[in-house]
Formats: sequence, C-alpha cells, structure tokens
Amino acid sequence: MVVGIIQARTNSSRLHEKVLLPIQKKPILQYMLERISQSKKLEKIIVATSTNNADDRIANLCKKMNVDCSRGPEDDVLSRFKIASNEVNAKIIVRLNADCPLLDSLIIDNAVELFKKNDFDYVGTLFPRKGTYPYGMNVEVFSNETLDIAFSEAKKPSEREHVTPFIWKNPTRFKLKRMEYVEDLSKYRFCLDYEEDFKLIKEIIENLYVKNPNFTLKELIEWVGSKPEILKLNSKITNDEGWLKSLEKDKAAGFD
Repeated sequence: MVVGIIQARTNSSRLHEKVLLPIQKKPILQYMLERISQSKKLEKIIVATSTNNADDRIANLCKKMNVDCSRGPEDDVLSRFKIASNEVNAKIIVRLNADCPLLDSLIIDNAVELFKKNDFDYVGTLFPRKGTYPYGMNVEVFSNETLDIAFSEAKKPSEREHVTPFIWKNPTRFKLKRMEYVEDLSKYRFCLDYEEDFKLIKEIIENLYVKNPNFTLKELIEWVGSKPEILKLNSKITNDEGWLKSLEKDKAAGFD
C-alpha cells in the first residue's frame, strides 16, 4: 500500500498553530488534505500528529474529514512515522509536511512512479540538498524497510526530528534519487513557517485557489509570475532555519 503520511502539529516555534490558521474559514491543513486527495497514486492518507492535548484539534479535523490520524512523540517525528506506518501496514511511504498546503498532487504521483519503476531506496524533490522544485513542494518516497532501518539506527536529534536525514546522508548505503523539475524553480518559497509566508499563501488561496482548487505547480508559477509584488511578501526569508536549529540540538547532545 502506498501511504501518504503528513506530519502536523500545533506547537510550532516559528508560527504557532500554523497548520490550523484559517483562510476563508478553513484551516490550512484542510486545504492541503483536499489538494493531495487528488493524487492517483496514494492509496491512503494519514496525518501523524503528537500525543499532546494541543493537537486534539488536528485529530478532530481529521475525524471531520474522514482522514486517518495517528499520534506519537512530538519531537521524535521518526517514531511518529513508524507508528503511523505500522498502523496502516504501509509498504511505500510518501513523507509530506503540513506546512506545504499548496503542494501539487502531480508531484506526488511523479515521485511515486519514479520510485516504483526503479531500484531506488529513496526519491525526493529536495534532498540530497538543493533541488529544482520550489520550497513548499516537498515530497519524499521510501519503503517501509528503509524506514525501519532509519528508525532503528538514527540517533541524532536532527535525524529523529526530520525523519529522513539518516537516509539521504548515507548515499553509499542507500540508492538515492533527487527528482528534478523541467526548470529550476528553487528560488520560489511556498511553505508556511512565518507570518510572511502566511500572507503569501493567503493571497494565493483567495485569488488562485477559489477559481481552480486543483491548480498545478505550472499554473501557480504562471500566476505568481503575473503578480511579482506578491512574491516580495516572503522574499527575505531563508529556508534552512529549522534544520540549523536541529543541528544545534545535535551539538548540545554531544554529536559532531
């Protein structure tokens, strides 16, 4: 079974409760769930949230939308993925982030197809570092066997928090493939970490989404290209702050 597992929590240090922020009376996470449900390759979608009481709201939203919800440790997201995978007996896992509400389901389908047709252990749009897809169109595909290895052997806080670093940091052990877009769109940022990101996503949903809820990445780029002032809303934000904070945790824990 091909399972899309979405990591989501309310306790975000950079933008609190970001996945539940409302746009036109709908939480951000609902937009993402509706968009990725258009995928032709995902056989099941499950939201992996934490056991914290604050994340009951995420579980309630999933129940309302008839989407599976799994719960596990807040900071050990790798464990959350293992728990979720076991609950639904996943064979192929598609890692998704709730802070990517504009994700094009075609990217998911292309990544799953690339994974299935080849002998890769891992296919991703962003890792190994610096891909050609926009930040916020992040998709990673790997087998349950690969997840088991990472779950058993990953020790660093960064490896537990970000799920896949143990995989893509070991290219001699795992067969890795970064999926490339037809052009380099890495300058664009469509993920949700800061208030500036929310303002950009709000503009896109209130203008492009209302006319075409299932717009593609190509259509999104065309639309923002005609409105360059919108891209200025989050143009000063860098993409690696969360990762850098995790590396600081590694050092504090005694890892090089």
